[in-house]
Amino acid sequence: MSRKAYMIGTGVGNLAAAIYLIRDGHWQGQQITMFGLETHGANDGAAVSDYEHEYGNQPLGNNKGFLAKGGRMLNEETYENLWDVLRSVPSEDHPGWSVTDEILNFDHAHPTHDVARLMDKTEGIRNHGGKNDYRHMQFNNHDRARLTELMMMPESKEEQLNDISIEEWFKNTPHIFSTNFWYMWETTFAFKRQSSAMELRRYMNRMILEFSRINTLAGVTRTPYNQYESVILPMRHFLEKQGVTFKNNIKITELLFADSPLRDKITVTGLKYEVVNTKEPKSGTIKVDPDDLVFDTNGSITDSSSIGDMDTPIKENMEYAPSAMLWKKATEHFYQLGHPDKFFNDREQSEWSSFTVTTKNHYLLDQISRITTQQPGHALNTFIDSNELLSIVVHHQPHFHAQKENETIFWGYSLYPRQTGDYVDKPFIEMTGREMLEELIGQLAAIDHSSDNIRNHVDEIMDSVINVIPVYMPYASALFNQRAKGDRPAVVPEGSTNLAFISQFAEMPFDMVFTEQYSFRAAQIAVYHFLGIPDKHLTKLHHYEKSPKVMARATKTMFR
Repeated sequence: MSRKAYMIGTGVGNLAAAIYLIRDGHWQGQQITMFGLETHGANDGAAVSDYEHEYGNQPLGNNKGFLAKGGRMLNEETYENLWDVLRSVPSEDHPGWSVTDEILNFDHAHPTHDVARLMDKTEGIRNHGGKNDYRHMQFNNHDRARLTELMMMPESKEEQLNDISIEEWFKNTPHIFSTNFWYMWETTFAFKRQSSAMELRRYMNRMILEFSRINTLAGVTRTPYNQYESVILPMRHFLEKQGVTFKNNIKITELLFADSPLRDKITVTGLKYEVVNTKEPKSGTIKVDPDDLVFDTNGSITDSSSIGDMDTPIKENMEYAPSAMLWKKATEHFYQLGHPDKFFNDREQSEWSSFTVTTKNHYLLDQISRITTQQPGHALNTFIDSNELLSIVVHHQPHFHAQKENETIFWGYSLYPRQTGDYVDKPFIEMTGREMLEELIGQLAAIDHSSDNIRNHVDEIMDSVINVIPVYMPYASALFNQRAKGDRPAVVPEGSTNLAFISQFAEMPFDMVFTEQYSFRAAQIAVYHFLGIPDKHLTKLHHYEKSPKVMARATKTMFR
């Protein structure tokens, strides 16, 4: 039991790696130590007050209500590793069930069927027939040809897409960026025109099953509550019961390596650290033995976030992502560890802002349901002609265990936070929570064709608000930044004897980022490699791009 594993970062990837070590490697929990700057990671969901003193955050003037920096959409058919791991984690709300049982049973009882996916000021909801009905993808033949060419490109030729943006790939048919397909695609998956064409190719293959139902989001699998409470907490509690040690507010600042004259062998010998959020900062070094393992989260999309409140805008945090800085220091020692600046040094490609609304009654929720003609739990609504490209996500209520019966919680986001609002005359990133809500009400009012428009009830809505928390995330879409082969390190880099990277910024074939599946898969690959478990035992992935039935439906949708 002398062998140890050190997990840098406590997101789903490292949590999954710890479970693989215990379940498939028969390790004891006491052999595993996890270091985190914050407990929530990218799967947010907690009371606002819980975030105030996490790394990089300051006390707020109003810390009431709840916060969800963003959200994740699961998928039953293509999240193979996630469902396998979560079958080993007990549900905390349903004795005898696993977390997989809990999520899938909830989702099957509350299937997603979005009927107001796209909205604009001229037509309102684009689902009432006509040429702009969002059931139609609106491709022309040039769009179809170029999209098909991208999708059919074999993986062996993926290098042809090195550093090519989606906009550049479609430069001869810019029409595609005015189609319903693009409006849905960019706001469902958070792609931008500047994003990587390489990653779009992977999505079109891995998620081709969803192409024919993207207009209703029928393939989206929802968790009963926010994913912090539905996924992260059960995993953490399971590991704690197994004896895993969690050390919060520990920042690993540098990886120490054994000498390697030819730089062809990577062996971590120590971890330099600092204790943050204390009056007297402490530092030290943890010795890593040659047989020990180090799993590093080499990049987090919620790093360097900034939060505000109802009447306080965010103050942009200009810090280079701490998780990526550790990765960047490692690249100074070895040439085969990728290029973190491609992902963390261009905020224009990666930034977006979100806001979480907490109200003390359901009045605003009922107004949104009336205008969008759908109940909570089905909705991802995008105002396609909003200047800042605004969307809202209204979950099944309650979204938090601690949420009171009369409270409503939902969140929204802007993919272009530097753009000025349509109804609040300032850049979205500079708005207070109150102003973001005013901007949303303006967008809702523009598509509300009832005689009693929602704009007649602004005072009543504002009186119901407990808090609106704006969040700026400079790296929210960093995983989609333009990249080339070699910019992301392999999960287990060539020559590594004890270091693995488990994150959205590690390289694996075929699979796609911005999914928990990607992190879970990286965890399995790393653990199995170091434990000597053959690749043939890796969880099998579906290849729907090779299914004639799926491809036939996709082709029909492309011409719809």
